[in-house]
Amino acid sequence: MRVIDRRALILNAGAMTVGGRAVAAGGPVTVFAAASLQESLTEAGKLWSRSSGSPVRFSFGASSAIARQIARGAPADLFLSADVEWMDWLAQRGLIVGASRRNLLSNRLVLIAPSPSTVRLAMGRGMPLARMLGGGRLALADPGAVPAGKYARAALTALGVWSSVENRLLPAESVRAALAYVSRGEAPLGIVYATDARADPKVRVIGTFPPTSHPPILYPGAVLAASRHSAAASLLGFLQGERAATVFRRFGFGVLARPD
Repeated sequence: MRVIDRRALILNAGAMTVGGRAVAAGGPVTVFAAASLQESLTEAGKLWSRSSGSPVRFSFGASSAIARQIARGAPADLFLSADVEWMDWLAQRGLIVGASRRNLLSNRLVLIAPSPSTVRLAMGRGMPLARMLGGGRLALADPGAVPAGKYARAALTALGVWSSVENRLLPAESVRAALAYVSRGEAPLGIVYATDARADPKVRVIGTFPPTSHPPILYPGAVLAASRHSAAASLLGFLQGERAATVFRRFGFGVLARPD
């Protein structure tokens, strides 16, 4: 699995800026987005570029990390987060166009193992998750900051098993990094989004966490206040439309109804 150098992408995105603000100047719309959106958003972006004639550039990573980059002045036009809290964090600092904000997508949380694994586990309260780890660790995104990790901690707490595994974690900088740990066999079990598991044939889903065990997994998007790109709102509008919805559904996301 290729590791994306976010620093390089940000430097490239800053090639045409004024006072740290992204400007149009015929350049691409720059989108900072949650790592779990990598394949689906890239494909949707290609559709928009072909129909609009405008290029688009993506930088993917943990929502927590890219929100902090935006707050430090990294030039970008749109932000798509894997939870509402990091979008709220930017909104509180006046860094998004509030009227543009929309919840676009939903997801599910799953427990995965390497595809050759024979581990079976019935998902539910008091499940013997720690015993199923054997001598290994549980891979998940950093539960202190990254949305996927926060959802995982909430789910394990609700099911009464967090205390049995909290000292046996293999925390990762993003959900895709957690997926890679399991895919490479470096962890016997991991917690990721259902869409991530679908993206990697080297893992298999053991079970899906009950939706009531964690906050709803929502993906809000918004135009950034510092953007001066005339096509930024157009791209966000396209991502709420049916052509993009078809792409997102194919990758396993739930598509939220667009408000009237």
